[in-house]
Amino acid sequence: MVLKRTAPVSPVRPQAAGQDPPAFEQTLRPRRLQEYIGQARVKEHLLLHIQAANARGEPLGHTLLSGPPGLGKTTLAHIIAQERGVSIRITSGPVLEKPGDLASILTNLQEGETLFIDEIHRLRPVVEEMLYAAMEDYALDLVIGKGPTARSMRLDLKPFTLVGATTKAGSMSAPLRDRFLHTFKLGFYTPEEMEQIVHRSARILEVSLDPAAAQLLASASRATPRIGNRLLRAIRDFAQVRGEKRISQEHVRTTLASLDVDSDGLDATDRMLMRMLIERFDGGPVGLGTMAAMLAEEEETIEDVHEPYLLQQGYLQRTPKGRVVTKRAYEKLGLEIPEAAQAALL
Repeated sequence: MVLKRTAPVSPVRPQAAGQDPPAFEQTLRPRRLQEYIGQARVKEHLLLHIQAANARGEPLGHTLLSGPPGLGKTTLAHIIAQERGVSIRITSGPVLEKPGDLASILTNLQEGETLFIDEIHRLRPVVEEMLYAAMEDYALDLVIGKGPTARSMRLDLKPFTLVGATTKAGSMSAPLRDRFLHTFKLGFYTPEEMEQIVHRSARILEVSLDPAAAQLLASASRATPRIGNRLLRAIRDFAQVRGEKRISQEHVRTTLASLDVDSDGLDATDRMLMRMLIERFDGGPVGLGTMAAMLAEEEETIEDVHEPYLLQQGYLQRTPKGRVVTKRAYEKLGLEIPEAAQAALL
C-alpha cells in the first residue's frame, strides 16, 4: 500500500513531529539524526532504512531499541518520527493493562504514524499476543461476546510503525522480539562523544563552560547523556546562585563533590558497594541478593543502575558464584590488596 504524506496533527498526546516539545526536559533532545551525537552505526543503518521507506512511500519496518537507561532510546524514537514526517504516539508497557487499552490506541492510529512503546518487555502476555497480528498483518483479532455466542472478528488497521524500547531485551518473549524487522542495541558513549554532548547542552542552556570544565563533567557522566545533562543543570544552578558567569573546572569539581559524585562518575552507592565487597567479603564472590540486603537497595536497582557502569569500567566482574571486585576497585578506593587476593586479581 502506498502512503500519502499528510501534514501531522498536533494534539497534546500524541506529539506531532515538527512541533516543539512542551516539557523543558525534552528541549535538550536532538531533533534530527544529524544532530544526534554518538551511536554512529545505529544512526547509519536507521538513516538508510528511513530513506528507503520514504522512497517507497511505506511505513518504516518495526524497530526495537535496547540498552541501559539514559542512552537515547526515546530520543531516537522521536527522531524516527521526525525524519519520517509523521506524528508519534507514546505509551509504555506497564500502562497497557488490558487488550482494550492497546486496541483503542491502534484503531486511532493514522496511516504511517509511529507508535512508541517504552519498556515494551513489561507488556502483559494477553496484550502482547494482540500485538502480534497488528505488527504482522495490520489487523486486530477481537472476540465479541462470551460463552457459546462468542465470535471472532478481524479489524483492519492502517499501516503504522511500532518502535519499542527496552532495557532488558532478554526479558522479551521470542515471538515478540522476532517480529521486529530492525533491532538496534545502544551502547555507552565514549569520553569524546560525552564531551560533545555536554558542549551542545551547554549551548542550548546558555551555560558558559571552560573546556577543562566540560571535560571533567563529561568524565563524571557515566558515559550516559541523561546523567550528563542532569549534572550540567545542577552545576548551572550552583553557578547562578554563586553569581559565576563562566563555569570553571574547579567549580565543576566542587559541585560534583557536593553531589557525592567523583570525577569518574561513581556516586556514594557505587563506592559503598565496592567497599562492602572488599571489607566484608574479601572482594567476593557475593550474590546479588546479599548485596541488595547489605545496601538496603532493591536487586533491580543494583542490577540496572549501578552494575552496568561498574562492569563496563572494569571495577566489577560477574562470575557463576557471584560478583567480585577487580584490582581497579582496590586502586580506586585507595585500599591495599590482601596477599590472599593478589594472585586471583593478577
